Amino acid sequence: MYRITIDRDACDGVFACLVRDDRFVEDSEGLAAIETDDQTAIEATFDDDRRDDAEQAAAACPLDAIHVESVEEDAGAADTPAASDHEEVQP
Repeated sequence: MYRITIDRDACDGVFACLVRDDRFVEDSEGLAAIETDDQTAIEATFDDDRRDDAEQAAAACPLDAIHVESVEEDAGAADTPAASDHEEVQP
């Protein structure tokens, strides 16, 4: 499992991440967000084979606003809130 986090203070809408990983989208504020289940978030946890895509998106960000880190499988899984604008989600 891995978590993608976007630092909203560092992001300025360059959107180099969008061409590296299609989970990244432009949100209503003109900044990058992660799309999961038709909602957007600034932090999301995934258990899939797309970590390389996320790491490429993070590497492409000239402002280092995207972070990808490993997480324990049950770390916060029971406490993950329902997806809403700019909350952590776990698809």
